Amino acid sequence: MPVQPMKSIAAVAISESTPLSIPEIMAAGLSTAAVLFLLGATGLMSFLYRFIPVPVVRGVQLSQGLSFAFSAIKYIRYDQDFAAAKSGGPRPWLGLDGLVLALSTLLFVILVTGSGENDEDRHRQGQFESPPHGSSHRPHGRCRRRSCIPSSRIPAALLLFLLGLVLCFVRDPSIIGDLRFGPSKLQIVRMTWDDWKVGFLRAAIPQIPLSVLNSVIAVCKLSADLFPDRQVSAAAVSVSVGLMNLVGCWFGAMPVCHGAGGLAGQYRFGGRSGASVLFLAVGKLALGLAFGSSFVRILGQFPIGILGVLLLFSGIELAMASRDMGTKEESFVMLVCAAVSLTGSSAALGFGCGIVLYLLLRLRELDCYSLLLANRGAPIGEQAGV
Repeated sequence: MPVQPMKSIAAVAISESTPLSIPEIMAAGLSTAAVLFLLGATGLMSFLYRFIPVPVVRGVQLSQGLSFAFSAIKYIRYDQDFAAAKSGGPRPWLGLDGLVLALSTLLFVILVTGSGENDEDRHRQGQFESPPHGSSHRPHGRCRRRSCIPSSRIPAALLLFLLGLVLCFVRDPSIIGDLRFGPSKLQIVRMTWDDWKVGFLRAAIPQIPLSVLNSVIAVCKLSADLFPDRQVSAAAVSVSVGLMNLVGCWFGAMPVCHGAGGLAGQYRFGGRSGASVLFLAVGKLALGLAFGSSFVRILGQFPIGILGVLLLFSGIELAMASRDMGTKEESFVMLVCAAVSLTGSSAALGFGCGIVLYLLLRLRELDCYSLLLANRGAPIGEQAGV
């Protein structure tokens, strides 16, 4: 299961007028982790997962996906000041982080991955020819379409990441001298009572509902959609988020969670098994052990336009999970939930409005059904209200 930073805690830490200190960030992560661990260990998370309506979950996924896509467009079009969480002026057309580079990588991903369909999707839609009767041979790559690019074997995201790393050194060759071999020294972060109070009130409270919705419920639903033959337990995912932060935050690790956006992104760029996550983990461990915190100097020069392209496709893939709404009523609940989440910048607010709307629609049906039962057996005149 992919891992990504807790977005709400990160936003509070860098975007508010009084940034959070490292102990306050760690306290926020530990507080959120404790809540998620308890919800998972007691089984309450599984209870929530079973009873939350699917249209509401789809609304959260749609809002998160569109939010990622909107941010990606900003990354592509404008210069970014991540320290201040603000967009700058328009990005120049030329240069090692210009619009031409971003648009070229965008076209490359579209050509290689298309709409994100894999062979199983094409088989379900009947685009592949069926094998001869009685034959066990599968027609790999044989498609009813006139041309069929074997793009599923091209690691588009990895190629773009490697291109970005090369451009880092080209943009600023001096970063080679800033690299230091060997891991950074680990130390336990000391937190005071004030750190716990500030971290919980300012960062953990807005993060907890987002983690419950996007990091557990939405990611479990998306996993069931993408991999219907592999069951994921909401309780296990919740416990997993809790445990990795209850360990890592004591040593200064950024609070992280499983996220629907990360899962959608890895699936979009070819990840179909746990091996993709293990490959990513081994690569990150190797870089961390080899260069420690000095590797951040390289990442600071990574072309933001390429990051925007990768984020764009991840967001679109997550938003497309909401395409399975079969009725107008389900679509209505989903779109209201998504609209409130986007305009209010809060998935929790959109989730609450979606739940209320869903219950109102159920209540409306219940009232009609009750009236029919009350009128059953009554004289025709009374049924008609005469």
